[in-house]
Amino acid sequence: MKKTYLLAILALLIAGLACSSESNQKNATEASPELDDGIYFQDDFSDESASWPTIREESGVTDFEDGVYRIYVNEPNTDYLGAPGIFLERDIRVEVDVTKVGGPDENDFGVLCRRQDEDNYYQFMITSDGYVGIIKRVDGSQHSIANEKLVQHSAINKGDAQNHIQADCIGDTLTLYVNDQQVASVQDSTFMEGGDIGLFAGTYGLPGTDIYFDNLIVTMP
Repeated sequence: MKKTYLLAILALLIAGLACSSESNQKNATEASPELDDGIYFQDDFSDESASWPTIREESGVTDFEDGVYRIYVNEPNTDYLGAPGIFLERDIRVEVDVTKVGGPDENDFGVLCRRQDEDNYYQFMITSDGYVGIIKRVDGSQHSIANEKLVQHSAINKGDAQNHIQADCIGDTLTLYVNDQQVASVQDSTFMEGGDIGLFAGTYGLPGTDIYFDNLIVTMP
């Protein structure tokens, strides 16, 4: 049975990822990066000194590994996330390549946009067994907003195959693409300001989800 979106979240945030006031991330971080040829932010994860959280423990990992960013989750019904701790404009496009390198196909992973703090953001999700969804997390509670629950879509390369995820956050319109195909879209005005981005991976009933992220780019849509 596919897990619903009321996930047990373990948000792993370290010093440097977030400043002392999580409730006001815009003030706690530097202003939006200047555009360079339409690019707000990009990372191929070759520089391990970048401001992504690096945590290794029995229950999970968020760390650089062999030129990618790895998120490994070894607890059931748990998500781990990493964020660079920057403030980006309201309208952005986030793209990243993702590959499952271990664990069950019943998992979830993807990107965040307009992240205000560890309990408030939009979450663009796919699974290795072929499901998609757009999730809104408000004050720690999660709600599927594109559909009542995660839905299957043929655009996903299942199993260990690589997928390209694109999340557009433009005004009140949120759109998820997988491998250049639109798979979900919804209008929501809860988080109309800008915010941080992020990457996440998680488990359902079985632990062991192991996801590699690479070629992250954030652009003006």
